[in-house]
Amino acid sequence: MSGRVANTVTIGGFAHVGSAGVGGDFPVLIQTMWKDRLSLADTKGEAGAALAGRIEGLGRMGCGLLRFAVPDLEAAETLGHLASLVSMPLVADIHFDYKIALRCMDFPIAKIRVNPGNIGGRERVRPVLEKAAAKGIPIRVGVNAGSLPPDLRRRVDTAEALAEAAERELAVFEEFGFDKILVSMKASGIADTVKANRILAERTSVPLHIGVTEAGPLVAGVARSAVALAALLAEGIGDTLRVSLSDTMENEVIAAREILAAAAEMTALPALQPFDFVAAEHVEAQGQADRFKRPGVTIVSCPRCGRYGFDTHGFTARWMPALYALDRDISVAVMGCAVNGPEEAKHADLGITGAGDKVLIFRHGKVIRTINAAEADSAFREALEKL
Repeated sequence: MSGRVANTVTIGGFAHVGSAGVGGDFPVLIQTMWKDRLSLADTKGEAGAALAGRIEGLGRMGCGLLRFAVPDLEAAETLGHLASLVSMPLVADIHFDYKIALRCMDFPIAKIRVNPGNIGGRERVRPVLEKAAAKGIPIRVGVNAGSLPPDLRRRVDTAEALAEAAERELAVFEEFGFDKILVSMKASGIADTVKANRILAERTSVPLHIGVTEAGPLVAGVARSAVALAALLAEGIGDTLRVSLSDTMENEVIAAREILAAAAEMTALPALQPFDFVAAEHVEAQGQADRFKRPGVTIVSCPRCGRYGFDTHGFTARWMPALYALDRDISVAVMGCAVNGPEEAKHADLGITGAGDKVLIFRHGKVIRTINAAEADSAFREALEKL
């Protein structure tokens, strides 16, 4: 175990509830993400009461942070109104447009998540940091393998590229004197996720949010997340976590609780070094890893959020039996939107995503067919048969 001690960041902003400490000796916080887009009407009347009730229920289950995709200013207004209705700290997830982050901070939002790969340069980051500092709002720098800065996308070592992207952003934050920071580095691969977090944990004490992105449907996603997250947690790496599943938020929270409980048991066995097979430099361990492999399809699927333009849950559920029945060593990606689209799943032998009434079929990040949503299953079947 690393014995790593993270700096402490305060997340909260709800005076009547108090604030949650992240890092240091504070408990690891569980996070999940709202799966659907909300409108302002959803936050009012009986619908609003039901919405608030489900959110508070997530809190009682053990969820400490709830993240929402905020793709436009209308969504920012909706999230702002919702934040006044619940005690759960809410996190705004921003891509592409820094002005949305600025608007979110007009409301009692607990944290802002930005992606350095698509939020823009210093001239866009600076106003976000200045307003966050004035409001006392932490920022999570969220680096994903599929949205790295252009020069880092060419790196062979994805884990090193993830860590370097995070370090670049931390340097900008330090230059502006902003220290209420968390970092996440996520990939759909277990080894890349674990290695990237190990690298940054050695180089900095910034609190880390950990998780395997697009981990998959319920059973596969829990299994893959458990291996990666338990390995990191057993080394003292990780201050907040999410199990990203193509399933319900409640099941994400339950899975996270069980993984934390399992990691706690692991720490009682200091002589045991589990999961070292994820480190390729261990030759003997790599030999053991070869014994674990089985031929067959690996499914990478988006957990879905308010940005989604394609029903990843329904499509994955329909196709899982057929895909798992294939005796072929291939990877299939089912993605939900432009953020988690072909680039995030460029490693996949076959993938599908969509926006509006259009669906894209892609191979290794290259779109090979664009069809109407009604043709999705038949077009996917044709592409699968051609592999």
